Amino acid sequence: MYRAGHLGVSLLVFLPVGLVLVLAGRADLAVLGELCVLSVASLPDVDHELPLVTHRGVTHTVWFALLVGVGFGAVGWVLGSRPATPAAPELGVVGFAFGTLGICAHLVGDVLTPMGIAPLWPLSGRTVTMDLVRAKNPVANYGLLGAGVFATVGALLAVAPV
Repeated sequence: MYRAGHLGVSLLVFLPVGLVLVLAGRADLAVLGELCVLSVASLPDVDHELPLVTHRGVTHTVWFALLVGVGFGAVGWVLGSRPATPAAPELGVVGFAFGTLGICAHLVGDVLTPMGIAPLWPLSGRTVTMDLVRAKNPVANYGLLGAGVFATVGALLAVAPV
């Protein structure tokens, strides 16, 4: 997938989580989560720029997702520890969840392509792929983006107070 496709997949993957948060009265966390997930939508593809790192290698694993989650969790914990926002445990946990989910959404997008990913590397080199669309397919990329935007706007309209 390219950036547009990854953004669309991220919107679709986060949608159920965001809806649950909004319905639970935590629209603030839903917005924060959406921003976190979208901010890392293309992060695993940094491997294109890193020497000695193969594309769809270490940055396309569950281990990388967990590492990013730990980073987001740490930032959430620190920000939540400030006197103005005493919610370190809550922000730490949701930061971890949103960071991990954001990378996992990217992995879902790459599973749609023939190249797939090896999500448990180096424990397993088994490639996971659905082989549905090529990564460079503009119809698939913009179609996923459109589907993500359409579904998100539709959900917002459905839960918005009238």
